[in-house]
Amino acid sequence: QVQLVESGGGLVQAGGSLRLSCAASGRTFSNYRMGWFRQAPGKEREFVAGISWSGSRTDYADSVKGRFTISRDNAKNTVYLQMNSLKLEDTAVYYCAAKAGYSGDLSGRYDYWGQGIQVTVSS
Repeated sequence: QVQLVESGGGLVQAGGSLRLSCAASGRTFSNYRMGWFRQAPGKEREFVAGISWSGSRTDYADSVKGRFTISRDNAKNTVYLQMNSLKLEDTAVYYCAAKAGYSGDLSGRYDYWGQGIQVTVSS
């Protein structure tokens, strides 16, 4: 079992930046692939970005490529999502997620979830 707590959300103007953090506890953080998902009002939750246990592999949704960067610090048990050039359509609740294993895809099904944090982009 791993517990995940997101922070860093809030209100930002279009074109601005935010950095989300997700602190993990409970198990060896480096054993887990980590991901960020989001859910906008009236829409299904969607994959945003994923990162391998070592940070050597990353994957992004097409809608955020070139604007968002996922990274991790295994010494701090934390994964980050740097969001630049934010757009109105990035407004959503963002979720941190984890799944065990060193190999495999970085999108798809995840096993553990944070409670979510609101990101609102205004015009």
